[in-house]
Amino acid sequence: MNFLRGVMGGPSAGPQPSGADTIQKLCDRVASSTLLDDRRDAVRALKSLSKKYRLEVGIQAMEHLIHVLQTDRSDSEIIGYALDTLYNVISNDLEEEEQEENLAKQVDDLGSQFTEIFIKQQENVTLLLTLVEEFDFHVRWPGVKLLTSLLKQQGPQVQQIILVSPMGVSRLMDLLADSREVIRNDGVLLLQQLTKSNAAIQKIVAFENAFERLLDIITEEGNSDGGIVVEDCLLLLQNLLKNNNSNQNFFKEGSYIQRMKPWFEVGDDNCGWSAQKVTNLHLMLQLVRVLVSPTNPPGATSSCQKAMFHCGLLQQLCTILMATGVPADILTETINTVSEVIRGCQTNQDYFASVNAPSNPPRPAIVVLLMSMVNERQPFVLRCAVLYCFQCFLYKNQKGQGEIVSTLLPSTIDGNSVSAGQLLCGGLFSTDSLSNWCAAVALAHALQENATLKEQLLRVQLATSIGNPPVSLLQQCTNILSQGSKVQTRVGLLMLLCTWLSNCSIAVTHFLHNPANVPFLTGQIAENLGEEEQLVQGLCALLLGISIYYNDNSLENYRKEKLKQLIEKRIGRENFIEKLGFISKHELYSRAAQKPQPSFSSPDHMMFDHEFTKLVKELEGVISKAIYKSSEEDKKEEEVKKTLEQHDNIVTHYKKVIREQDQELEELKQRINTLTSQNEQLQATVTQQVSQIQQHKDQYNLLKVQLGKDTQHHNSHSDTFQMNGIQTEEVSKLKEELEEWKNKHELLQGQLREKDSVIEKLNSSQLEMGTTEQSSQTIRSAGLEHNSELQKELEMLRSQIQLQAAEISKLQMENQKLQVMNATADPVLGDSGATAATSSELEARLEQEIKELKSEVKTLSEEKESLKQQLDSSSSTVAILQDEKSKLQREVAESKKEQDDLLVLLADQDQKISALKIKLKDLGVPVEDEDDIESGDQGDEDEDGDEDEQD
Repeated sequence: MNFLRGVMGGPSAGPQPSGADTIQKLCDRVASSTLLDDRRDAVRALKSLSKKYRLEVGIQAMEHLIHVLQTDRSDSEIIGYALDTLYNVISNDLEEEEQEENLAKQVDDLGSQFTEIFIKQQENVTLLLTLVEEFDFHVRWPGVKLLTSLLKQQGPQVQQIILVSPMGVSRLMDLLADSREVIRNDGVLLLQQLTKSNAAIQKIVAFENAFERLLDIITEEGNSDGGIVVEDCLLLLQNLLKNNNSNQNFFKEGSYIQRMKPWFEVGDDNCGWSAQKVTNLHLMLQLVRVLVSPTNPPGATSSCQKAMFHCGLLQQLCTILMATGVPADILTETINTVSEVIRGCQTNQDYFASVNAPSNPPRPAIVVLLMSMVNERQPFVLRCAVLYCFQCFLYKNQKGQGEIVSTLLPSTIDGNSVSAGQLLCGGLFSTDSLSNWCAAVALAHALQENATLKEQLLRVQLATSIGNPPVSLLQQCTNILSQGSKVQTRVGLLMLLCTWLSNCSIAVTHFLHNPANVPFLTGQIAENLGEEEQLVQGLCALLLGISIYYNDNSLENYRKEKLKQLIEKRIGRENFIEKLGFISKHELYSRAAQKPQPSFSSPDHMMFDHEFTKLVKELEGVISKAIYKSSEEDKKEEEVKKTLEQHDNIVTHYKKVIREQDQELEELKQRINTLTSQNEQLQATVTQQVSQIQQHKDQYNLLKVQLGKDTQHHNSHSDTFQMNGIQTEEVSKLKEELEEWKNKHELLQGQLREKDSVIEKLNSSQLEMGTTEQSSQTIRSAGLEHNSELQKELEMLRSQIQLQAAEISKLQMENQKLQVMNATADPVLGDSGATAATSSELEARLEQEIKELKSEVKTLSEEKESLKQQLDSSSSTVAILQDEKSKLQREVAESKKEQDDLLVLLADQDQKISALKIKLKDLGVPVEDEDDIESGDQGDEDEDGDEDEQD
């Protein structure tokens, strides 16, 4: 302990040991001491010396400290000291005072060298990942800091070790869920270093729910009003999303774009923006731009743009754009962000066109932005941002292009308000060269790939001065070009003219119609000027080449052949091609070709536009070939062009036909789908109806059989009556009734024949009607319903006929009996003169029997009516029973389903109980099986029975 007191600065006898000697003794104590307390004190002493004697501690103690991490993991205090010591040795983030004191001893790449020594054994990094998993603050926090420092010094090597380590990235993701903010915040910094320039780790981190956790932290910290933690989270999000299409798609599919909207909810009071809020909002805008960058795949960018519109993010950005009191750098970045959110997306472009600035009277946002662009007092970066916004608004937006050009046409000019076209013309002809260039490029984008608007722009007339006739916009551009203005102005006008004349023969004709234009161009190309003028010479050569390539030979003096001869005489073909090549060889051309956004270090470097570089690349080769072609080759080329145009027209026609046929096919497929679904529904209803009809038939046949038995019983009962001594008057009445029944029978037979004919007609019409599946099914179902109704009526008529036929046969039998009785009654009546008493008895009996017969007939007719009512009620009862049957079937099905669910639950419960019993048995707890319990219960019951018998 005396040695430790000397190291820690206490009084000691004798000469003081040097730092290197002290460190060596401490390392020996760490390596050889058997007591944990001694080793802990030695490591703590090394920690205190590690900042001042960084090199010595790193060289002598690193191996011993790693050994402590491996062997003394049970003691968190010594592990924490060891990690802090290693961090001090490896990290270059020393305090300024210590850096000044140890400046002579510092080695520039000391931290990198120690890191290389540490990671030489990959097990050391794996051990460090294991220690980071510990929850103890004194272990986890220094472990996170040490791993972050390793990644700063040797990022790619440490990333590879973590990537191949099992669950290496997942362990580090748990840091974001730590409740201690210090560890969580340092975990964010660690993940920043881990995800730099490594797409594989970026994907793993994203799929470990990093987006959700980071967005939650940003929300908890107050969004843009939060502190530096929000900044760190936004930087980590940028690492995960930038140039990583997979993560961008995952971010969009996870509906995280919607969670970005609250970031941009800026209040009305925009004064007093803190520096941290400006930084946070700047990073948030950059994150939006990462998702909709023009360098991303077009499909991914388009889907993100649509999502931003639907969730209201674009509307929120436009609100910031038109707000007052917003800092200039935030406003500039917001304009750039809105530009890329609307670029190439028609829906977003249409919305942006409808945005109005909160002024009196309200003005379109485009007009307000263009006013800033042509105002030379505005900051340069802001003017560049407005130009980029205007370019993105017109990109692949023919509707927007038409609206801008229409504000220049004479019929649509409004004298009471400033339009976009007027602002562009004002900037085009102002004294500020930067305004000239910006307006020329903006107007060129309004004509990009739109031949119709190029022709319409030829109608624009400008009033140059009072008393002079108006001149066309094309003529005014050439006039300013010939006046020898600044290089930037002439470059802008030449780019506008090249864009205007390309792929538009009418514009070329108008340009060549001015006799001063061609001599001016040839004079500019032929002169030997300085380096600054070489760019103008190249653009003049390009404009003259466009006038040759897109010339339709409508002007005799400026036909293709004559212009090429003029070049040969005054310039020379080789010289012309050399001057044409000045454009693509220029340094500023290469910069502009890299990305769509105009980014220039100073206004003097603002020369080329990104879209114009594409036009130069497209035309440079074809113009060079056109200059060397002969007249015969030109003719052949024109013929080829005409055939190609015809071919293109044919192709477009067939494309249109194919498109229409595709639409018709889609409609027919939809109709087929609807018809098949209807057909299935109808078939299901038909089968249900057929089964119901069959059930009703069976029930009806049963009822008919029961009714036939009842009628036979009544007929047999009526035949038992004896017909003796019936008078002739009654016989005649019975005959009349018999005739009436016969007539009724004939009427019913006629009705039956009519019904049969109707059925035959329906059957024949059913065979002839409809060929489609839908009509056949509907006719079949209708025919079945009609047939079922007719069959029901037919069965009822037949039953009535059978009943009436039975009554007719009964009356015929009675008539025959009466005739026999009359034949036998005549002699009896003749011989009865002597016995008056007998005749009187017979009359009385006859009258009584007649009364009984009448009452019997009456009762039969009443029974007939009651049977009809019973038949009707039975049919209704059958329908009710059918409904009840279906309800009962459904209830049975539901009860079966519930029973199956209960059986499944019981089976699961039994499995769980058996598993728990097995676990209890494994733990040594005595458990009785069900069989033992049942046998025990049975034994108890037997004992109880024996006791009862004894009692």
